[in-house]
Amino acid sequence: MRAARGLATLLAGALFGFGLALSTMIRPEVVLGFLQFSDLGLMLVMGGAVLVVVLAYKLAPRLLSKPLLGDSFHAHPSAWNRDTAVGSALFGVGWGLCGVCPGPAIASLGTGNWSLLWALGGIALGALVQGLRANGGVLWTEPRA
Repeated sequence: MRAARGLATLLAGALFGFGLALSTMIRPEVVLGFLQFSDLGLMLVMGGAVLVVVLAYKLAPRLLSKPLLGDSFHAHPSAWNRDTAVGSALFGVGWGLCGVCPGPAIASLGTGNWSLLWALGGIALGALVQGLRANGGVLWTEPRA
């Protein structure tokens, strides 16, 4: 079962990366054009993705008694708080300034766009700082069971 989950994860990631490349979301200039409302083609891409996800989340539990590679369907617990708001704002500012989102940046490396390593380095540094802040300066903690 573990190998099947790993293979499914790999295939889902490859499909996601292919979709990002096909939709040109891996090109920061296209994303910036979308964010400046001069190129709304990505609106169709995002709208299509949202539609597929909503349908999958609503229909899969009704059509299947359990997930294909899991024990049961789970609701994702989410909490809206100050940290979520600040993180969302920082993400939005960074995305608006450089047109780079983590997923498309990683997918863009597959096309040889090595300059995005700088953006990914900044993303990793931001994640590290947030993790240190959230854990009281501790770099690594054991995962909760």
